[in-house]
Amino acid sequence: MDLKLEGIISAILTPFTKNGVKVDYEKACALAIRLADQGVHGIFVCGTTGEGFLMTVEERMRLLEELIGAVGKRINVIAQTGHFDTGTSIKLTRHAQKAGAVAAAVIAPGFYTYDNTALKLHYKMIANAIKGFPIMLYNLPSCAKNLLTPALIFELSTKYNNIMGIKDSSRDMALLSRVLGDAPDEYIIINGVDEYTYQAYLTGAHGSVSSTANVFPELFLNIYTNVKKSNFEEAWETQKIINHVCELFNYGKMVAFYKEGLRLRGFDPGYVRPPQRELIPAERQRLAKRLEHMDLI
Repeated sequence: MDLKLEGIISAILTPFTKNGVKVDYEKACALAIRLADQGVHGIFVCGTTGEGFLMTVEERMRLLEELIGAVGKRINVIAQTGHFDTGTSIKLTRHAQKAGAVAAAVIAPGFYTYDNTALKLHYKMIANAIKGFPIMLYNLPSCAKNLLTPALIFELSTKYNNIMGIKDSSRDMALLSRVLGDAPDEYIIINGVDEYTYQAYLTGAHGSVSSTANVFPELFLNIYTNVKKSNFEEAWETQKIINHVCELFNYGKMVAFYKEGLRLRGFDPGYVRPPQRELIPAERQRLAKRLEHMDLI
């Protein structure tokens, strides 16, 4: 069992038909191909940006299969397989293995508050149920409500050899730095916060899962490439642009901003699924005006 992940991984959007009635699988595959053509190193399927928790289990499984069929031979496809309950998380993770994903990222279960004993049991059951397949922890306490602490992260990675990394979206650079500093060399650490992509690479992150990279993958690829070349000043200038774009997109709050950004760049990403809402005309106009002012469209 081997896992090698690095670079820019787009947290791919999920296109829906009007009013979010159905998943538009054709547009989803077209978006994946577009991102692969633009040079991203992977896609992250059914995550927060992908509205995975607004989809049925069957939709999530079919979408993963379709995207692997579209780009799985070109770039890495990671499936977000976490759910509110352990049994469904196991079902989705087992499916990701069979479908051909390179790894599954399992978000901490949400809604209820769980202690570390419950979280350890949750991940133990998943790791033991799916042998020989790379599993990554997914730390997003702002949505999942339950924080994966450095101590818990290290305990899980030590006990279960198929828990091979983490996508950290905690928005806590101190926590990320602790994990980066203390993790073994083979542990894969992926940053999930767009606003400190540059800083995460400087401290040793292997890659970034980015929502904003759906719209502007070239900005994130610029940082990745320039940090590898030690062109730190140029990478930092790009990070400052990304920070302003994140502010425009209301980073992490409304998926419709990303979809409108793509639309402004010439790709129709479909609709969001309620209770996500579409932008009103004034919001669309303001976004277009600001992006034009920044010479990004």
